[in-house]
Amino acid sequence: MLEVNAWRRRRNDAPLVGYQELCRELAASGPGTFGDLDTTGARSVLRRFSDAWFAAAKRRKSGDLSAGFPRRRRRLLPVRWYHGTFAVDGRRVRLPTARGGRPLWMRLVRDLPYPLEQVRSVTLLCEGGRLFLDVTAEVPVASYPPGEGPDPERVAGVDLGVIHPYAVVGPGGEALLVSGRAIRAEHRMHLADTKARRRAAARRAPQPGQRGSRRWRHYRRRARRVEARHGRRVRQAQHEAAATVVSWAVRQRVGVLKVGDPRGVLNLPAGRRHNLRLRQWQIGRLLQVLTDKATLAGITIRLVDERGTSSTCPACHRRVPKPRGRSLSCPHCHFSGHRDLVAAASIATRNPGGGPTTPTAVVLPEVVTHRRAGRHLPGAGRSRRDPRRPPRTARGSVGPRRPAPPPGGESLARKARIHDNRRAPGERSWTPHYVVDVQATAESGQGER
Repeated sequence: MLEVNAWRRRRNDAPLVGYQELCRELAASGPGTFGDLDTTGARSVLRRFSDAWFAAAKRRKSGDLSAGFPRRRRRLLPVRWYHGTFAVDGRRVRLPTARGGRPLWMRLVRDLPYPLEQVRSVTLLCEGGRLFLDVTAEVPVASYPPGEGPDPERVAGVDLGVIHPYAVVGPGGEALLVSGRAIRAEHRMHLADTKARRRAAARRAPQPGQRGSRRWRHYRRRARRVEARHGRRVRQAQHEAAATVVSWAVRQRVGVLKVGDPRGVLNLPAGRRHNLRLRQWQIGRLLQVLTDKATLAGITIRLVDERGTSSTCPACHRRVPKPRGRSLSCPHCHFSGHRDLVAAASIATRNPGGGPTTPTAVVLPEVVTHRRAGRHLPGAGRSRRDPRRPPRTARGSVGPRRPAPPPGGESLARKARIHDNRRAPGERSWTPHYVVDVQATAESGQGER
């Protein structure tokens, strides 16, 4: 399709970007145009091409000139097959191919998580050199016994953040704080590891126009695998955080979650470092994951404007300078509280569409439940140590604490090795080593050599 549009562009013709136009071009091209792909798989590629083109045109029309049209050649693209075009036999999936070719059988490492009658489509994709089969299924909304399901009259506010991905305040003074410090540490350690690998591989990087060596290809393959693993770790932690919020809301019988929409900050240039933090925040994914899980549990999601919720005192309703830490302190009425929970309590009183906050309806939390997201991440388990961090014996480390020496006994300190590199003029350059035993006496407290 890129070649066809290149020919049409040289003839000053309009490009083929509509899905129906692309399908007609596919039918007129005949078999073999898309290699071994059948018609269904080829149409899924055309659908992605058309969606990417119109998305770029919409961004450029709104003033974003950095959006580029899909003209880059890609070796692998996700391919989707709909219900009725594929077959599942236990852990084996049969995918159709072009007419006259043999079908493609794929063996899965585990069973499908949904019954076969609920599966609607499968998508074959490659990420970091590994093949994945993405399964889309129709899952019914959860049902509850009478009087135990979510109540539409019970509303909770949700504040999105970096340190706390979700801060929730519900009715009755109940609150939930989900800590995302492990996710932030994962982003930082991955960035530091990536920079270190790039510095180490900068010497053997090929020049522009030069063909890469086998070692360079191995390095690139390794970098793609590490990047894909990092993405899977972060996505898993985000799903765990959203599942924690939804399960808490089900126990509290919350029927409506009012979520503050902070996506307006993405349009504000704040420098290279802060823009990186905003990109790693992944606001859209947090909203989408929470919406999917809440809808499955029968809870309604409503997006409201969160502007000013973290800098308004809920007691005297005055503007407060935005604090640097997690605690909000009002200089007018001396109110103090958790900044994210205060914002969530104010969000719960707002209406979709930018309605004003009702000051008398702000319910501050009295009982706070703390949870962590990303317990599977390196350094978040029992060891509390990320293997990507420098060792503890680095320069400047004080080392582990040692017990005090017993009264009247020998010191528990190790034998110290002193390196004396000083030499008199005319002496040969050699380094004598002196081993010193330190004997502690309880009476004088002085050492003997």
